[in-house]
Amino acid sequence: MNSNPFEQMRALPSPSRQILGLAVAVIVCYGAALLGNLATMPQLPTWYANIEKPTWTPPDWLFGPVWSLLYAMMAVAVWLIWRKAGWRAGKKPLIWFGCQLALNSFWSILFFGIHSPGWAFVDILFLWLAILMSIRTFWPLSRLAAALLIPYFLWVSFASVLNATIWQMNT
Repeated sequence: MNSNPFEQMRALPSPSRQILGLAVAVIVCYGAALLGNLATMPQLPTWYANIEKPTWTPPDWLFGPVWSLLYAMMAVAVWLIWRKAGWRAGKKPLIWFGCQLALNSFWSILFFGIHSPGWAFVDILFLWLAILMSIRTFWPLSRLAAALLIPYFLWVSFASVLNATIWQMNT
């Protein structure tokens, strides 16, 4: 018997379970987005509009479409892992994915909700690491799932620099 859980793949779930699994992945990912938005949206015209930002800060209208696409890609990626490995064999990658999703929502609460770019920067460093570990643990199970997280990783890398700069400019 092979002890490597990544090699103990199972048969694909039924088509109806796959559709349900994808729906759950979408709901969970966009639920995390909603949680972050609850902290973010009220602060955009007030606090965020009045803090110092670098000239290379993207325009506000760009964040919604970018994040919408990234959350869709995250949902498909985690669904692919669940679909291929299930909960047991996919436990480690799914835990890393859950960690990064929680850190993602928490960042919005720290940055926008309590106006703390410093603590948000600490969070985003852990978020960056959790995304990297998600990609690393997704790779053996599904290269497509891992690849779907790369734009998210790159965006959060950019956001980390932006966060650090805003923190520096406003202390």
